[in-house]
Amino acid sequence: MGQGAPLSERAAATTRRTLLAAAGAAAGTALLAGCGRDTPEAGTRPLAGGWVGASQDRGHRLRETVAALPEPAVTHRTAVLVAGGGIAGLAAARALGQHGIDDFALLELEDRPGGNARGHVLGGIGCPLGAHYLPLPAPEAREVSEWLHEIGLLRTEAGREVADERHLCHSPQERLFVDGQWVEGLLPPVAPGSRLHAQLGRFAARVNALAKTAQGGRAFALPAARSPWGAVHAALDAGTFAAWLAREGFDDPALLAYLDYCCRDDYGAGLAVVSAWAGVHYFACRHGFAAPGENDHERDAVFTWPEGNGWLVERLAAPLGARVHTGRTVLAVAEQRHGVEVLAWDEARGRAERWQAAAAVVALPLHAAARVVRPAAPALRDALREAAAAVPHAPWLVANLLLDRPPLDRPGAAPAWDSVIARPVGASGLGYVDAQHQSLRPDARSSRPTVLTAYHALPAAERAALATPDWQPWAERVLADLSTAHPDLRARVQRVELVRWGHAMAVPVPGLVRHPALAALRGAGGRIRFAHADLAGYSVFEEAFTLGHAAGAAIARAGVQAPTAAKR
Repeated sequence: MGQGAPLSERAAATTRRTLLAAAGAAAGTALLAGCGRDTPEAGTRPLAGGWVGASQDRGHRLRETVAALPEPAVTHRTAVLVAGGGIAGLAAARALGQHGIDDFALLELEDRPGGNARGHVLGGIGCPLGAHYLPLPAPEAREVSEWLHEIGLLRTEAGREVADERHLCHSPQERLFVDGQWVEGLLPPVAPGSRLHAQLGRFAARVNALAKTAQGGRAFALPAARSPWGAVHAALDAGTFAAWLAREGFDDPALLAYLDYCCRDDYGAGLAVVSAWAGVHYFACRHGFAAPGENDHERDAVFTWPEGNGWLVERLAAPLGARVHTGRTVLAVAEQRHGVEVLAWDEARGRAERWQAAAAVVALPLHAAARVVRPAAPALRDALREAAAAVPHAPWLVANLLLDRPPLDRPGAAPAWDSVIARPVGASGLGYVDAQHQSLRPDARSSRPTVLTAYHALPAAERAALATPDWQPWAERVLADLSTAHPDLRARVQRVELVRWGHAMAVPVPGLVRHPALAALRGAGGRIRFAHADLAGYSVFEEAFTLGHAAGAAIARAGVQAPTAAKR
């Protein structure tokens, strides 16, 4: 998940950025009835499972209570209040501590921090609820690199940055199911001299040329705010990726299916929705794009764990200790003459509580922040309202499937960490990751139970349906999608636990990445600072962490102290 799930990889590598080609042909591949040993059992045993993860009731409480705020039962005072415990909020809290501020509190809606990067346990096996990997950071993501050094994932040897290989994704990293078989990586054979081969080469040349249009050769940076911005960027951001591809003459169905998959994987929406800037940035912010046969780059490495980015969340949250207050629904944030007052609902005690602070970091999604935050400056209130209206969010479905043993495989490549089924443009399914892939046990991928985590980036039109209490139709949809490659999957499943993310990630539509309202919120200099990946116009770990760190550091540099009762 693009939370989620940020990664720019090349077509020549066995990575998630390689080609999802021949998707149209794969769409017609029929499920062969009776191929698996256990197929007759399918459908005879009712599914066990249900919804887990984010609480819809708490989110709806925010929406329904704002109009009539309850009277607080207790008042707390702290120097800095952080609203929101996702990656941005946790990074802001860490920055406060780094700059010598220990008197702060973080309020988180759910019972555990982490947002859509939280981990989970199913059948004793760790698995993700959302984002599940982190690429090696780009040079511009300085704060992320610093933290990875701090926790031991990166180290410097002889002037070079070296990753701890124990936490890098094991090989084989990815595979693609196409034309009835698995192939290693996500690149099926591409015939030299074919139309697809020619368009891949031309696409690589075009993207890599755009990546070097800035002085110094870094025209697309991650975080995006550290990119240069000129006429080329503005032109790309003015229209959709699909329109740009058409103008450039890229029309091969397999290439378009791959690019659509890339956009859904990182942005939650397809090439007909996201901007051309976003489509190019996907590749250009790291190592560009390599056509088949080009081996001039090493493949992009990624960190991953059975619980996904929940591993990172634990290491961000643990040092904060009791300053993290979970089960708190933030209902109002008001900037006042002498500080900031926050009203929150304590879910465990069933009561409202007032928090008074000298300053606050609002690390909430924009659609939530616009409901609850009241900055003092009218211009900032207008910017918040405009930004919330401008940023669309993609709904996601994440399904963790507990299996009694790995499912039967079709011919071809061996099981990998990430398995993708080739689909046509517009398909919601993005494949699955295997929680046991990182295990060093020799039998982990042969006979022992495992958890497969499947991802679906849904169209906005399905958001309302995702809110239904009936989880079984969604579980059956996931099983039907994956059964194309694993006909015995239904018989292997012991339990299905699903997570619905109604507003999983910001979608970088045309005109969004440099929207003036987002810039105004990023640059806000009052007692309230904003920090969330939404402010970047798209949702990846590096953006959230960098924005959170910047907000926390800015408040610390301004100097704060806890308010007194006389300043209420």
